[in-house]
Amino acid sequence: MNNQLSPSQEFSYPFETLQQIARDMLAHAKKGGASACEANVSDGCGLNITVRQGAVDTIEYTRDKGLSVTVFMGQKRGHASTSDFSPQAISDTVTAALSIARHTAADDCAGLADADLLANSFPDLDLYHPWPLSVEQAIELAKACEAAAFAVDKRITNSEGASISLNSSQFVYANSLGFLAGYPLSRHSVSCAMIASEQDMMQRDYWYSIARDAADLESIEEVGKKAGMRTIARLGAKKIATCDVPVLFEAPIASTLMGHFTQAVSGASLYRKSSFLLDSIGKQIFSPDIQIRELPHIKKGLASCTFDDEGVATRDRYVVENGIVQGYFLGSYSARKLGLRSTGNAGGNHNLVLENATALSFNALLKKMGTGLLVTELLGHGVNSVTGDYSRGASGFWVENGEISYPVEEITIAGNLKEMLQGIIGVGDDTIVRGSKQCGSLLIERMTVAGH
Repeated sequence: MNNQLSPSQEFSYPFETLQQIARDMLAHAKKGGASACEANVSDGCGLNITVRQGAVDTIEYTRDKGLSVTVFMGQKRGHASTSDFSPQAISDTVTAALSIARHTAADDCAGLADADLLANSFPDLDLYHPWPLSVEQAIELAKACEAAAFAVDKRITNSEGASISLNSSQFVYANSLGFLAGYPLSRHSVSCAMIASEQDMMQRDYWYSIARDAADLESIEEVGKKAGMRTIARLGAKKIATCDVPVLFEAPIASTLMGHFTQAVSGASLYRKSSFLLDSIGKQIFSPDIQIRELPHIKKGLASCTFDDEGVATRDRYVVENGIVQGYFLGSYSARKLGLRSTGNAGGNHNLVLENATALSFNALLKKMGTGLLVTELLGHGVNSVTGDYSRGASGFWVENGEISYPVEEITIAGNLKEMLQGIIGVGDDTIVRGSKQCGSLLIERMTVAGH
């Protein structure tokens, strides 16, 4: 058996077919009376292999395709989608969207993106790198990853599995303003989760790596080794007494704080007034030595793109400069609701990078903290986006005199996001790129840690 994907087999349809389907959808919509319309067409495939305790646990092979159309009749909007690419299904989908538009109320903010904001140049961002693995090769890699984790320590007694994931896709976006563009993408990952036992105690932890190009992934053995070492480090975890101390968010979870900031300054939260950062442009939200840049054109970036979900050109910009908010994250609809213009963020942010001129090593951050809590895992969803109140279950390590003393568990960390962002007093140089938000470990000056 050899299920290796060759470039010619990888996608179900040639790219030109997706372009033609998009054109056909727009033509149907115009013929049906739409004053404006837009279409998305996508096609993708993937392979996911999971091995557990040296044996194959799951083999998943996927092929996905879909198309959607949004039509406008004046300022009435209708949307419909399907996974059927037959001419009849395309026609029926457009007809459904037109029917919906006729029966909805007019919205004076509805419509396509402003024509002068649409992308007109499309640099190659090097986002497509298919990983030509057969099923057998993927199984062997997953086995090697898990074996590296088991080899760390004999107290690692069980596994939740090691996985190899390959994904490739291509898409086309088109609208009635004459925009038609798209490109192929890839995203691959290696992950491993292990269980360790000592006396009557059990702990689990994991590690993973993700990249556009398999050559940029951490090595198979390194992913397994880190999963094993992190699991062993958690054995002997204790509860601690309730206290107010500095808290250090380890790099893999520090980006969640950027996520809360991003949500708070995104269009839907702002125009609905459901954000703790209303009217924050020009205001000091972070300490003055923190910059956050949006860099959509990073080669091989996990959130790189030349245009957003509405065809609006993306551009490099400072979202936060010297701690002061410079801009929001807006698509066309939310921009109009706020009396502003799209920032090219329909569909989300693109490679947000938190920078600090005096970034410290992880060990230096521990020294700066002195005594406090290092958080390595967050649990639950106790975040109020309206007030900024923050309370989440956590586990990690107690730190004394700048040194990790012992693992801790069954604790809750609490604070207010506005105060937490303002209270970032240390940024690490240990950035791990796993998604659209990138930052090193973040040291918060003070939070409440609830224990026993």
